[in-house]
Parts: sequence; C-alpha cells; structure tokens
Amino acid sequence: MSEAPALAVDRLNAWYGTAHILFDMSFTVGRGEVVALMGRNGAGKSTTMKAVMGLLPRRSGTVHLNGRDVSALKPFEIARLGMGFTPEDRRIFSDLTVLENLDVGVRPPRTTIAGAPATWTVEAVFELFPNLAELRHRRGGHMSGGEQQMLTIARTLMGNPLVILLDEPSEGIAPVIVERIADTIVQLKRSGLSILLSEQNVGFAEAVSDRAYMLEKGQIHWTGTMAELAANPEVQRNYLVL
Repeated sequence: MSEAPALAVDRLNAWYGTAHILFDMSFTVGRGEVVALMGRNGAGKSTTMKAVMGLLPRRSGTVHLNGRDVSALKPFEIARLGMGFTPEDRRIFSDLTVLENLDVGVRPPRTTIAGAPATWTVEAVFELFPNLAELRHRRGGHMSGGEQQMLTIARTLMGNPLVILLDEPSEGIAPVIVERIADTIVQLKRSGLSILLSEQNVGFAEAVSDRAYMLEKGQIHWTGTMAELAANPEVQRNYLVL
C-alpha cells in the first residue's frame, strides 16, 4: 500500500459570500516535496490556501493531511495536526520582539509520524535565519518587510509543522532576501518538510519547486514539473504574463 501524500485536496470549492471563487480544485503535495500554485494576481492562489487551512467559512470538498481528513476541522485544530500557514500579509505581532513572536508559535515536537522533520528550536531557526539572531530583541513593527517575512516563516517552524502553506513569500522584498528565502525553502525540503507555495515569480518557483499547478479564475488549467514549465513559454504567457 502506497504512502499517503502529505497534503491531498479533492474537488475543493470556496465562496466569498455568494461569489463562487474556487471550482473543483484537486491537487497533492508529496512528502518532502515543494509544489507551487502559480497564476496572476486574482487567480485564486491565496484563496486556495485559506480554504485548505479552514479559514473560509463556506467551502466544500475534502482536505487530507498525512492521510487524515481535516475538511471539517477548525483552523487551530488543523494547525495542531501539523499544518503551518504563512499568510501573504505576514501577520507578525508588531509590538512583540522577535523572540516573543517565536515563542507564540511554539508547539510540542511531533514523534508519531515517520519521516517528520527535526524539532525546531529558537537556536535552530536562528541558524536558518542568522539575520533574525541579530535582531532577536527588536520589535516586529521596527523590521523591514524582508525581515518580517523571515520572522513569519520562523514562527511557523516553531510549531513543528509537517506541511507549510507559503503564500507569496517573494513578493515586495529585496532580491537579496528573496535569494535567502529560496535557500531556506530548499533546506526545509531537505529536512523532510512538505511545502505548498503560492507564487507568480517563475524564477523563484523554478529554484525551489518540484511541480506546479497553474491557476486561472479559481480553476487548475495546467500541471507539470518545473522543467516542463520552463520549457513551455506558451503556458507562461497564457497564465503568468500580464
């Protein structure tokens, strides 16, 4: 019997009020795999992540986390089972220091699932993000956008997740920080973490991802490996270029 994927989504639909936004979205993320949800602004990438995390009150379809159906659970219950979420707007606590923000995210180690990543500690995330170590006593509101993005990822890691939803991690930050975050994602993948990445930067996605799903108007229109995407300029023009 084959091992269940880290994340399996089947026929996911979602609404904002009466507006139908997502239409029968089905996709998987394997264990230790980085999968990119790609598309222009408004394609439905962020909505997909919120729906998977249980943050939208009106949705249908199923979401399985490591083989367990979490479709009917509340967001905090899904998080406790091992799903982490780093939203596009970061949502750090601006009045708390870096250390205090990290402490908010702490969850016990996970020992019941084979192949789970190592337990994350403050020392481990500071090794991953040396910039944060230097800013450990700085308040979140006094940090740059790139520093806040690193803090958001680090805080999520303190929850010892098995799957992370990363929403537009490269948007609006300096190129040098984008490179650092790309290196971080590759390291997290090597540790055994599974990542669903929302992204429209082709270069960034190619550097870190194994596969991609191309979204347009809340539907998946194309899927393939990153090598297949790189070799298909027509798909890039149709779904990424404005």
